[in-house]
Amino acid sequence: MNKSEIRKKIIRIRKKKNCEEKVIDFKNILKILKKNKIKGKIIGGYYPYNYEVDAIKILEKFETLNYKVSLPKIKKNSQMDFFYWSRKDSLIINKYGIPEPSSNKVVYPNILLVPLVAFDKNFNRIGYGGGFYDRYINKIKMIKKIVTIGLAYSFQKVKEIPVNEHDIKLDFIVTNEKN
Repeated sequence: MNKSEIRKKIIRIRKKKNCEEKVIDFKNILKILKKNKIKGKIIGGYYPYNYEVDAIKILEKFETLNYKVSLPKIKKNSQMDFFYWSRKDSLIINKYGIPEPSSNKVVYPNILLVPLVAFDKNFNRIGYGGGFYDRYINKIKMIKKIVTIGLAYSFQKVKEIPVNEHDIKLDFIVTNEKN
């Protein structure tokens, strides 16, 4: 299957399943950070869209551990940057219908929670096809070291993701099942 076919199939399955009771154990993310001695305290996340794993609940837990939390804002030319956000802050709906922070303070996360539509055992991912995260990760890696953690439901795993030169592998993928 090509990326488009995989994307359509997994989104259709994700929409049908009742994923509300499927949650990612926050401790599994903390274990990754501890095991890999990741000290950075700036975490980037995303606002869940189209039945994605709810990263907001995870980000709120990080905030209680004194992490600085950030969310993306879509910019011109299919670019994005991350901006500080706290659960006390309001959000603004962008042109895609996705809530974004109202802050104008750009931040560069040390840890990035990445949404995905599908993934494989080699940590390749498929998003919605816009390349936002691939471009952002590529850009930030030129500025600083960043750890990327994909958040997914276990049923989003496929045998193989077709990749091209613009696709960037994730460092880790955490699902609702024991990893």
